[in-house]
Amino acid sequence: MFLNLWNLRRRIEEIEKLGTETLLGLAVGIGLSAACGFRVFVPLLAINIAALTGYLHLAPGFEWIGSYPATIAFGTATVVEILAYYIPWLDHLLDLITSPAAIVAGTIATASMVTELSPFLKWTLAIIAGGGVAALFQGATVALRTKSSAFTGGLGNPLISTVEVVGSMVTSLLAIIVPILCLLLLAFFCFWIIRKTGRFFLGRIKIK
Repeated sequence: MFLNLWNLRRRIEEIEKLGTETLLGLAVGIGLSAACGFRVFVPLLAINIAALTGYLHLAPGFEWIGSYPATIAFGTATVVEILAYYIPWLDHLLDLITSPAAIVAGTIATASMVTELSPFLKWTLAIIAGGGVAALFQGATVALRTKSSAFTGGLGNPLISTVEVVGSMVTSLLAIIVPILCLLLLAFFCFWIIRKTGRFFLGRIKIK
């Protein structure tokens, strides 16, 4: 029991020591993680370009994201991912693949931005905040595409795909340039998604 209390005290002390730079890095990471929920590779390419130009500083161990080989890999993957979502019915198959990939990418995006933390706390925040936000936004896009397919027979899906690409690009830019504003907008959007989901399930319970 005393050992657990001592460990808890250490974690609290670590959180209290968080500097402004670390908090900003966390805000940038969470914003980029949300962008991963729209498109997996767009935010990773944004991190790569920002790191190469010196605008972002990556955490130790993530320097590979800011390399030129990574530019080629992320750039190619981004183009393929964007174009593939415009192929009818392939978009639903891609959702099965990109859903877990978005969580992994969101976790990496947050972890790559967070510095001055112990590995345990860093990866805990990355998984819960980064992976969780990516999962939330990915789930919202999947639900929206499913509704579009049901009501339009898939004809409205290209429009959904376009909105997702633009959303991923805009969110990535906001996360890098104005991370606090981006975080506030994401918080509002998350609240809206949770509220809509709650109303949906409560409505179904009342019908039953």
